[in-house]
Amino acid sequence: MWNDLQPGQTLLQLSELGLAFVLSATIGLEREIRHKSAGLRTHTLVGFGAALFMLVSKYGFMNILDNNRVVVDPSRVAAQIVTGIGFIGGGLIFVRRTSVRGLTTAAIVWLTAAIGMACGAGLPVLALAATGGHFAIVLAFPYIARRLPSSRWTPSLLQVRYHDGEAILRDVLVKCTQHNFTVGSLEVKREEPIGQSTDDRIVMVALEIQGTGAVSKLVSKLAEIDGVISVNAGDVNVLTD
Repeated sequence: MWNDLQPGQTLLQLSELGLAFVLSATIGLEREIRHKSAGLRTHTLVGFGAALFMLVSKYGFMNILDNNRVVVDPSRVAAQIVTGIGFIGGGLIFVRRTSVRGLTTAAIVWLTAAIGMACGAGLPVLALAATGGHFAIVLAFPYIARRLPSSRWTPSLLQVRYHDGEAILRDVLVKCTQHNFTVGSLEVKREEPIGQSTDDRIVMVALEIQGTGAVSKLVSKLAEIDGVISVNAGDVNVLTD
């Protein structure tokens, strides 16, 4: 069967593609445990796609060689695809404050471009293997990620709203310390009331916290502080695709 295919689609190339999959997933696993924006899926997709791009570059133009020289050079078009798709992927990534969105989608677009190149270069086995790898990443990896142990360095975001002028921020920081959390950053905003006196102003403070305690327990304790209106908690790095 292998003899009927264009060179570059043997078990050697498939093993190289598989090695890129495993090593990229290993790096992504560490980033996922730390709850970074680019985690298990993103790193695996990028490393997997890069390996496919390289294999297409090496073996996708064997049928146009003539006495060890290239009669035409379609690899120039392939190189421009790699560059151009990077701009498209970059346009899919959005950063809003501490939230990063679209990283995985951008990586999928990049991998899809590599699969299309493999098909156009006459490497269908590699294209099929990469497509199967894609579905393994986007369908199975979220299941794995949900069961990874949490890290003490995983940041969470707290948003606390309270009445201005009651010196509540100090109590909030004390509660965080008592529950084994450290505050990495803090941002305070005052909400100007409409049609009310300035004495009724509300303050919203955003805190990035890290620690080994239970965030849900901390939220309930902060909500018990006199003068606190609401407490919301969430991950600092949120991926939405």
